[in-house]
Amino acid sequence: MDAFEAIKIAGLVIVAYMLGSIPFGVILANKFSSVDIRTKGSGNIGATNVMRVSGKRLGALTLAGDLLKGALPVYLACSVAKSEGSYGELYISIVIIAAFLGHLYPLYMKFKNGGKGVATAAGCFLAYSPFAFLVAVATFIFVILLYRRVSAGSLLASAVLPFAVWFEGNSLFMTGCAVIIFLFIIYRHKDNIGRLLSGTEPSI
Repeated sequence: MDAFEAIKIAGLVIVAYMLGSIPFGVILANKFSSVDIRTKGSGNIGATNVMRVSGKRLGALTLAGDLLKGALPVYLACSVAKSEGSYGELYISIVIIAAFLGHLYPLYMKFKNGGKGVATAAGCFLAYSPFAFLVAVATFIFVILLYRRVSAGSLLASAVLPFAVWFEGNSLFMTGCAVIIFLFIIYRHKDNIGRLLSGTEPSI
């Protein structure tokens, strides 16, 4: 990778974080239902809470926005770095983490009140590895149909993601990236895990 491409990747890391920071749930709920989603329902800015508070249409739009802000920078990073082999995967994994952390710790909300990152992570891997994305989505849907708990589906989908990434033959950099995302998702779901264990987690 030459210096110009390295500068492009560095720029993409910044862009990925800034895109990841866009709080689509907050913007859409405020604009179209005059609600501060951070003070309603679970207080989370993600699609599930938006759907419960402001309806399915705004929930779907929030989901689409959160997917897109993960997919776009990763798609651009792949066009620059994927030909670089395992080191290219390192650069792409950094872009993925940047977009993901942008959603968790958004610049535009002073690094507070971020979401749990599931949809943004899904968007990232949709752009990088459709196979891993489909495995995770299939797991999510199966758990939702079986157990009717979004949080359980999200946790198990993120748990299988590293295995799907590894099984596809990606480098340890990318597998490690998926593991990091899984650990963050566990942390962000700690309250949900408590409710799942106590049997008080809301169903859909």
